[in-house]
Amino acid sequence: MFRNWLITILLVAVFVVMVFPMIYMIVLSFQTPGTFAIDWNKVTLTFQNYTTVFKSGHFGRYTLNSTVIALIVTAGNILLCAMVGYGLSRGPRRITWPIFISAVAMLMIPQHILILPIFQMMLKFRWFDTYWALTIPWLISPIGIFLMKQYIDGLPSDLEDAARVDGAGELSIFFRVVLPLTTPALAVLGIQTFLTTWNSFLFPKILVNSTEMYTLPVGLALMQDPRSSDWPVTMAGSTIAALPVIIVFLIFQRRITEGITAGALKQ
Repeated sequence: MFRNWLITILLVAVFVVMVFPMIYMIVLSFQTPGTFAIDWNKVTLTFQNYTTVFKSGHFGRYTLNSTVIALIVTAGNILLCAMVGYGLSRGPRRITWPIFISAVAMLMIPQHILILPIFQMMLKFRWFDTYWALTIPWLISPIGIFLMKQYIDGLPSDLEDAARVDGAGELSIFFRVVLPLTTPALAVLGIQTFLTTWNSFLFPKILVNSTEMYTLPVGLALMQDPRSSDWPVTMAGSTIAALPVIIVFLIFQRRITEGITAGALKQ
C-alpha cells in the first residue's frame, strides 16, 4: 500500500514538473504586453498578444513553411524508411548487414558535425534558401531505418511467400502485404518525424537567409528583441506554434501506444 502511494506521488511530481513550463507559457501569453514575469496574485487576461502575433507580417508565412516542410519530410520518412527497412530485413545478410551497421553508426554522429558538409552541398546544388535544402537531406533518417528494419524482422514471411507464389512482384508485396502490417511502427515514425521537423531550429536557421523561407521556430526567435524582449508576445507565438504538436499527439496517441507496446508477431 505504501509503495503504491509512493509511486503515485512520484509520478504526480514528475507530471507537475513537466507540465508547469507549458502552463506558465500559456498564462504568460495572456498577460499585459511588456510583463516580464507572472504575478500570481494579480493574473490578467488579454488577447492583445495573440492579436499582435497574427498581425505580424510574416507569421502566417512561417507557419506555412513549417507545415509544408514537416509534411514532406514526414511522408518521405514513412515511405523511404519502410522501403529500406524491408530491403535490409529480407535481403541477403552478407549484403544488408554492413549497410544496416552503417546506418546505425550514423546515429553516433553529432548534428553539428554535419553543418558544414550539408551547407556546402546546398550551395553546390544551388538549393540554398529553398524548400529543397529544408526537405531533401531529411527525407530518410537512420533511426527510421533502424525502427522499420527491427519491426519487419518480427513479421512472419508466410504472407510474402504466398504472394510470390501468386506471381506478385516485390513492390506489390511491399505495398499490399508488408506496409499494412507495419502501421504501428509507421505511426510512431511519422509522429516522431513530424514533431522533430516542426520544432527544428538549427538547420532551418543555417540553410536559409530570407524572411520568406524561415520556419516557425526561427521566426519566433527573430520576434525577440535582444535589448527588450516582449515575453507575453513571444509566449503567445510559442503557444500557437505548440498547438499543432499537441493536436497531432492527442489524435495519434493511441497509435503511439500501439507502436511502443506492439510485440513481434510469432509464426
